[in-house]
Amino acid sequence: MNNYAAEPLFGIVISIIYYLFGVFLRKKIKSNFINPLLITIIGIILTLLLFNIPFEDYQQGGQIINLFLGPATASIAYSVFLQIRILKVWAIPIIAGCMGGSIASIVSVYFFCRIFGFNEVLTSSIIPKSVTTPIAIEISAQLGGMPSITVSLVILTGIFGSLFSPFLIRVFRISEKIAAGTAIGVSSHGIGTSKAIELGEIEGAVSGIAMGLSGLFTSIFITLVQIFK
Repeated sequence: MNNYAAEPLFGIVISIIYYLFGVFLRKKIKSNFINPLLITIIGIILTLLLFNIPFEDYQQGGQIINLFLGPATASIAYSVFLQIRILKVWAIPIIAGCMGGSIASIVSVYFFCRIFGFNEVLTSSIIPKSVTTPIAIEISAQLGGMPSITVSLVILTGIFGSLFSPFLIRVFRISEKIAAGTAIGVSSHGIGTSKAIELGEIEGAVSGIAMGLSGLFTSIFITLVQIFK
């Protein structure tokens, strides 16, 4: 088994199989809490543990899948283009929401890290959890954090955002699609944006813009803090 696991095709195949299984389960059970990405992660971890396969072997194929992260994120621009007129009208509220959301994310993470006594390295690794992976990795490295921890937290944040955003929208009675899309994009980046696209074209387009803006604002705020520190 380990001989086959060392091949790049192994990581690609099991990732696709588990993801398709997750999509199948979601269609059958029809629940927002059945997330294909979460099922894929759990399935891969169990497989590696069960067959004693080193993570490095899986990564031979996992790295190839990672190459599609950039193009997949960029493809969200198509949804933005379809809703460009609406987005121009709501540009100022969206920008203001992204700035406020970015600041709230940074401040709240730092506050709770201090309360729980986390050291500087762990705090720096957690701060960029709400921005898309490529930006989060750079911010984490810039702050002296551990990018591997950052990536894990970014994925978990996105999954939780995808799972709970429809529920929270109903609980807080958010009827405005622009507000819903902005909140999802700021808090749960690309994974959350995929859920926003399912909720509607406007939500998806706004979430895509919010994801990009929140990453930009977070980078700017972190840089300013370091300059005046």
